Amino acid sequence: MEIAKFDSVDKTRFNNVTWVAEIPSTNTALLERARSGGQEGEVIIADLQTQGRGRRGREWIAPAGTSLMMSMLLRPPSDALSPSNASLATSALALSARTAILELTNVNLEIKWPNDLVIDTPVDQLLDADLGYRKVAGILTETLISNAVIEALVIGIGLNTGWGEVPPELQSVATSLDVLTKSEIDRNALGFKILQNFETEYAALLAPNGSQQVLHEVKKHSNTLGKRVQVHMDVTANTQIIRGLAVDLDECGRLIVETGDNDSQIITMGDVEHLRLDTR
Repeated sequence: MEIAKFDSVDKTRFNNVTWVAEIPSTNTALLERARSGGQEGEVIIADLQTQGRGRRGREWIAPAGTSLMMSMLLRPPSDALSPSNASLATSALALSARTAILELTNVNLEIKWPNDLVIDTPVDQLLDADLGYRKVAGILTETLISNAVIEALVIGIGLNTGWGEVPPELQSVATSLDVLTKSEIDRNALGFKILQNFETEYAALLAPNGSQQVLHEVKKHSNTLGKRVQVHMDVTANTQIIRGLAVDLDECGRLIVETGDNDSQIITMGDVEHLRLDTR
């Protein structure tokens, strides 16, 4: 049974949920609200984004009603989250969405560092350009910082829910929950459950030693750790490529890659490819 659109989620901080048919970007709209005094717990859910963004400014657009596109505004206490470990909020949302999807659809996704939810591709379905997984969701976290303190945090998720079929140009890289389950997905129920779960995960993150628990869960459900990876990093307008074995996450959620000869690199941000040898 489908649930109706909701304007709040009981027993959570998410008590101001706005639904829009069309918007340039849910993240951009909430950042504007944050600058003008918007309160923690404001949420925007859109049927269509015309200027949706992924990491590093990439375009993220899906036909109306085919994805859950949702952003939320947070104002974390400075003693719990800082600019250096703000990405842990991304991890908390990834865990929340992963659990909600498992509970409502029985689809078991994993977390690809730093901000994607993916599902492994069966060996007999691998295509020539395949990296061994299909992306189902992406998360974008943006911060307003003043005097080295986070004033506001806006986290958005784009989750593929109702594609019907995967476009040919995306068959090697992405898929949708309805394609995986062969059934319709209730976007409203999924959004509601993600917010319920995120209240729990986010509150736990802000608690003493909360980051350790979040990191423990992310590592347990990681699709990246233990794989050989290739990381594309932009350094002063030049692209630097690092190859090695993804071995761990540090206390701020950064990826640790062993590059050989007892050397390692800590990756703060970058595009990570799993080398196909490890996905077969």
